[in-house]
Amino acid sequence: MKRWDQLNKFFSETNTKVIFGLNALFGKKNKEPTTILWVGDWNPHNARDFMNYTAQMGYKIDSYEFGNELCGAGVSARVEAEQYARDTIQVRKAVNELYPDPNSRPKVLGPAGFFDEEWFKKYLEAVGPNVVDGVTHHIYNLGAGVDPNLIHKVQDPYFLDEVAQTFKDVQDVVDRSGTGAAAWVGESGGAFNSGGRDVSHTFANGFWYLDQLGMASTFSHKAYCRQSLVGGNYGLLNSNTFTPNPDYYGALLWHRLMGTGVLATTHDGSPYLRSYTHCTKNQTGVTVLLINMDNSTTFNVWVTNDLNIYNEKSESSSLTEDREEYHLTPQGGNIQSDVVLLNGTPLKLTDCGDIPNLPPKYVPASSPVTVAPSSFVFVRIKDFKAPACENR
Repeated sequence: MKRWDQLNKFFSETNTKVIFGLNALFGKKNKEPTTILWVGDWNPHNARDFMNYTAQMGYKIDSYEFGNELCGAGVSARVEAEQYARDTIQVRKAVNELYPDPNSRPKVLGPAGFFDEEWFKKYLEAVGPNVVDGVTHHIYNLGAGVDPNLIHKVQDPYFLDEVAQTFKDVQDVVDRSGTGAAAWVGESGGAFNSGGRDVSHTFANGFWYLDQLGMASTFSHKAYCRQSLVGGNYGLLNSNTFTPNPDYYGALLWHRLMGTGVLATTHDGSPYLRSYTHCTKNQTGVTVLLINMDNSTTFNVWVTNDLNIYNEKSESSSLTEDREEYHLTPQGGNIQSDVVLLNGTPLKLTDCGDIPNLPPKYVPASSPVTVAPSSFVFVRIKDFKAPACENR
């Protein structure tokens, strides 16, 4: 367990939340050589020994996730829903026994695969309440990383809209299951097979990624796990230098600004302009994310509150504090650049290797938000009154 000890030292020093994946095929056997169906009960002994050591050492685990891409039609292997549910119940039993304190008990996640509505329904019905905390599904809606059309897909709002039905269906199935679980995206890298060599590590990928974060939140998903931190073309960090790729900074601004309260947001403009709004994280007001997928059009956006739509004085005209704006654009206007600019300044590590400061620019409340072509803008409006954001 030496390597596990070393990893946990790293996790502790970096304040990392750890989700550990358990082998769901341990103890099973392939039913027939000509099929990918695996049968038999899961053998929990290896997992229990690992959990017991981890608990005894005091290593913090956020969640144990059971299996990987075994649901529905499966990928290389599959397990029937009812059997998977029985096995998941054994995971829950082990976690409850080895972590008796509910305040420090890891969550249980599953089934960790691509959404198949009938399979998920059967699984959740069989697993029952208070077993699974997060219902995890995987999304690679951009297709193969080698697709020459990948660069066009990431800026095509009509194509990106297609996956919204999956988010909605997952939300509906989970909400109706009575399990008490929440929907999670357990893995997503956009394009499968390590992503696109000239797209996934560049500014362009942010059109897909930030839109995914907004869409997942809109459909009540509580977590979004990105593939990957390091590795493949879709890593948030460069695999050779470990310097952040553009998506890292988009994710960091999302993490710092977007709270858990999600507000319905609409506009009557171009479909190439995406808009998402959350209560600002740990601060007053709201933060709006605007994504301009058009490569030639600048949008001027006024933010209003529908609750005041019939008032003589609109919400936008009552705002007096300067708002904070974070404009992300690609270096040289090239969306396939690995360098992202914040309010016109390239983001790069400091001489000490630290993440740079991410200061906003302050803009008078009386002016519209100007969204440049092929750009993303986070807008924090400190004095925007949204009842849903009170006491958050």
